[in-house]
Parts: sequence; structure tokens; C-alpha cells
Amino acid sequence: MNNNALARRMRRVRPSPTAAISDQVRELEARGKTVINLGEGELDFATPDNISYAGIQAIVHHQTKYTAVAGTAELKAAIAHKFARDNQLHYTPGQIIAGSGAKQLIFNAFLATVDAGQSVIIPAPYWVSYPDMVALAEGEPVIVPCDETHGWKLQPEQLAQAITPATRWVVLNSPGNPSGAVYRADELCALADVLRQHPQVLILADDIYEPLRYDDTPFATFAQVAPDLADRTLTVNGVSKSHAMTGWRLGYAAGPQWLINAMQVLQSQSTSNPSTISQAAAVAALTQPDSFFHVWREKLNTRRQQVLDTLAAIDGISAQPPEGAFYIFANCQGLIGRVTPEGNRLESDSDVAAWLLATAHVAVLHGSAFGTPGYLRIAYAVEDNLLHSACQRLLAACESLSV
Repeated sequence: MNNNALARRMRRVRPSPTAAISDQVRELEARGKTVINLGEGELDFATPDNISYAGIQAIVHHQTKYTAVAGTAELKAAIAHKFARDNQLHYTPGQIIAGSGAKQLIFNAFLATVDAGQSVIIPAPYWVSYPDMVALAEGEPVIVPCDETHGWKLQPEQLAQAITPATRWVVLNSPGNPSGAVYRADELCALADVLRQHPQVLILADDIYEPLRYDDTPFATFAQVAPDLADRTLTVNGVSKSHAMTGWRLGYAAGPQWLINAMQVLQSQSTSNPSTISQAAAVAALTQPDSFFHVWREKLNTRRQQVLDTLAAIDGISAQPPEGAFYIFANCQGLIGRVTPEGNRLESDSDVAAWLLATAHVAVLHGSAFGTPGYLRIAYAVEDNLLHSACQRLLAACESLSV
């Protein structure tokens, strides 16, 4: 059998670029190379002990059976508590669902609501999975390029111009991956003013990086600043980024009950409930003190500055300090057209990233994967010594290029 045996929908989707770079790193390491991976989106910190202990206790007490598809009552209560405490949002248990990662919940939301011919507005730069999720749901991703001078944030006039009768969703990711952009309350209110004129449009607020911010400006999520649009807003979050729990695979979402019900039906016919053990750990993550987080954020802030200082010393690269998350989205257009010591001309951001991996053995992601050519995403959530070494390698490699 060959590709002709695959469903047509598979022609609409590409492999994850982040997974692809990880595969390349593993291949180089298998050949004996020491590669520093600045391409993966996860913290290097260990899951806090009290959270891990909650998971262990769940095993010890034989909490290893099926639960309700949308999550245990205890977890839903913890999620509701988090939304009320941090976002002043109040949800009933029927308006909350937990899944095997926020990624699953976003995909289920699109699959439950998007028909062929309908579209989803996705500001660029975007998380790599959004367009492919829409495509798998047989919808059309509508990419709206955002500008670095506007902090990579969707502007009200751009949103108004992009909406058509076929628009089903608009995606708002704050803090953003890969940009680190954080929408302020007034910026969300301006977008809400546009969306009030289009009652068919749903709003996806992807807040997975919520606590990873570098100033004290209060965080704002869409349903909080536009409560009259809460009946068509899905707020997605999780514990992967905030509590270093990527491998636990636990995300959650809250929104109108009709949508949550539909997502629950899909989940019941695919994965069923998320891991019972992970649910118990997530209860601890959402309800117990997070005193560890101040230390984490200070360390991330120091790493952020280290990368920014390194990039400032490289002719041909520039970068604005990200407001949140743990990525720097660096403009590498000044390197495009330069020539490597081997005599090869770098023609694109993809060439730059591939050359840095092959020469400096530092993995970064090209901006084209995020819908924004000419940039590199550099993740700085790696151990301090490794990050220092990576910065030195990047600097040395770029200095070897000739104009």
C-alpha cells in the first residue's frame, strides 16, 4: 500500500516542525554530536515535588480507574477555583472539561464546530499546530500577518478586515508562542468591539503560558474583559507550561456548555478521560501554593536577558524583549544572503536554522514554521550552562559568515 491509501485530509496536514527538529537533534546525537536544543517548548525545571507526590499518592491509593470523561469532580472544582481566583471568571462544572493536554482540547473544539468552507482567523506568528488542526477539521486557516512594531498583536482593523460570513473562530494566544506577546486588557477590549458586530464568530483564548510573564501588569483574558461574549468564548489553559508538567498531558478548558458538551462527546469516542494520575497531580498544581514560581520566573528572566545580550552582539540579528513565555523571536533577515565558510549562501530563515544546527550544533526553529519568514524562535528554558554554551556557539557561528 502507498499514500493512495491515505485519507484526503492527510494531504492538508504537515508533520509538526517542533517534532521534526527534535528528530534531527536525536539523529545528530546518535552520530556522536553534542547538540543543544533551543527548539523545544518545555521548561527544564522538574515538576514540583508536592505535585509529583500527589500523583504518586493517587497510584498508592489505587486511583487508577476510569473517571468521568471530562474529569473528576475534584479536578473540575480546582479548575473553577483557578479561574475565579486568577481571572474573575465563574464557571459551573458543566462548563469545564479536562483533556490530555490543551492541544487535544483545541483540536476537539475545532472538530466540533468547523465545517468545510468555514474559516478560522489565526494571527501570525502562530503556534505551529493551529493551521493544521483547522485543516484536519476541514476548515480554512486564514493567516493574518501581525507586525513586530505592534508587538506581534492582532490589530482591530486587521480583525475587521479578515472577518467574512465564513469566519467561525478567531484565535488569540497570550502570552504568545513564538512571539511572547501579551495582550493588555484595553487591546482585548478593542478586539471585542469588532467581534460584537459578528455574532457567528467564536473566540479561542489560548492562555497556556499565562503565569510566564515578566512584568507586574495584571493578566487579562478575553472572557474577563468581554463578559457579554463569554457565551462564545472558549478559554484554554493547562499545567504543562506553568508547572513543568508537559509529560503529564493535562489541559483544561471552560466555555459555554453547548460547546463543552460537544467536546466531551468527541473525547468520549477518542481518548476518554485524561490520565487519572495526572488529574490528581493537577488538583495539587491548581490548589496548592506556587512559591516555587517566583524563583522560576527570576531564572527565566535572567536567561532571557542572556540571549538578548548575545543576539545584540551579532551583526545581522535583532530581537525585542518578549513580554511572556520563554521564547525570543529574533529577526535574522540580516543573515539572509550571507555566505558560510563552506561557500554556501543562506537564502532563507530555514537555511539559517539548518546551518546553525549543522555547524554550531544548536537547534532553533525557523520563523516560516510559525507563518513569519525571516525570523528564528529561540527557546531559553534550558539549563544555565547549556544556554551559556549555546549562546557562545551562536555568536561564533554567525561571526564566521561573510557578506
